[in-house]
Amino acid sequence: MPKILLVTGSSGLIGSEVCSYFARELGYQVHGIDNNQRAVFFGPQGDTRWNQQRLARDLPGFTHHELDIRDRAGVLALVRQLKPAAIVHAAAQPSHDRAAAIPFDDFDTNATGTLNLLEAARQACPESPFVHMSTNKVYGDAPNRIGLRELGTRWDYSDPLYEHGIPETFSIDQSKHSLFGASKVAGDVMVQEYGRYFNLPTCALRGGCLTGPNHSGVELHGFLSYLVKCNLEGREYKIFGYKGKQVRDNIHSLDVARFMAAFVAAPRAGEVYNIGGGKANSCSILEAFALAEKFSGKPQRYAYLEQPRSGDHICYYSDLRKMRAHYPGWEITQSLEETIRQIVDAFPLRGIENLNRR
Repeated sequence: MPKILLVTGSSGLIGSEVCSYFARELGYQVHGIDNNQRAVFFGPQGDTRWNQQRLARDLPGFTHHELDIRDRAGVLALVRQLKPAAIVHAAAQPSHDRAAAIPFDDFDTNATGTLNLLEAARQACPESPFVHMSTNKVYGDAPNRIGLRELGTRWDYSDPLYEHGIPETFSIDQSKHSLFGASKVAGDVMVQEYGRYFNLPTCALRGGCLTGPNHSGVELHGFLSYLVKCNLEGREYKIFGYKGKQVRDNIHSLDVARFMAAFVAAPRAGEVYNIGGGKANSCSILEAFALAEKFSGKPQRYAYLEQPRSGDHICYYSDLRKMRAHYPGWEITQSLEETIRQIVDAFPLRGIENLNRR
C-alpha cells in the first residue's frame, strides 16, 4: 500500500506542486483539501478550480476533499479516517492587504485552521511529519530597521551581519506585521509549540516570494505571477513606493516541495526555516520588469505611487544556511530567470485551461 499524504490548499501554488511531486517522484497516494476559498478572498482572478481539475486529470489516485479547514469536526474526522503518513499544510488567507478587510476570516483560517489540523494530527497520527507553510511576514516590518544602501536598481543591506539575508533568529517582536502577519505568527508559533510541547515532528517554513507557473497571482498576492500577467496582457502594474527598488527573494514551488520532502524523510521537532530563493534569486520590481520584458518581448506598463504599503519590506531575502546545514542534500535548482521564463511560457496554457472550464 502506498503511503498517504494529506495536503491542505491542494489547488494553490505550493499545495499543487507538493501533490505532484510526492505522487510522481515519491509514490505517495495524495489526498487534497481545498474549497477554492481563494476565489472568495480575491474574486474570479484568484479561482483555483483549474488547478484542482489538472490534479484530478494528471495524478492517478488523487482524491479531492471539498473541506474548509475551519471545520474542526470535519478536519478531525478526515485525519482520523486517512491517518496520513505526512501532512503538508499550505492552506491560508495569504494577503496582508486583504486581511484588514476580513480580520475574522483571516484569523480563523490562518490561526484556528492551523490549530485544527495540529490537534487532529496529535490525536490521529502523532508520528507523521507536519509541514506548515508560514511566511516571512512573521518578522513584520522589523527588517526595515536594518541599514540599507541604494544601488542603481535595488536596495540592499549595508550591515554585514545580513550579508546572507535574514536568519531564523531575527526577532518577530516590536514590529508592524499586518493582521495577516499576526495571524500567521499565531499559527507558526502553534506549530513550533506542538513540536516542542508534544514532541511532534513539525516545522514552520517562513516563505519569501513563493512562485511558479501554476500560481494564480493577483495584485494583493503573487508578486512575480501578477507582474508577468500584467506584462503579457498590457495592463498597468502599480509600484507602491521605495522607487520600485524594493527587493524580494523568489523560490520556485518545485524547490519548496523538494525541501518538504527532505523534512518528511528526516523530520525534526518544532523547527523553523526561512525558505526563499536567497540572495541569488532576489530581485527588485524594476529588475523583475526587465526579466519579464526579456522573455515576453513586451514593454512593462506601470504607474508609480509614492505611498508604500503599510508594513511592506524594503529589502528581504532569506538566509538559507540553516536549511542547507540541516538538509545538505537540498539546494535551489530553479534560477530566477528560469522561473520567470516558465511563468511567461505557461501563461497561454493557463488561458486555455480557463476557457475549458467555462
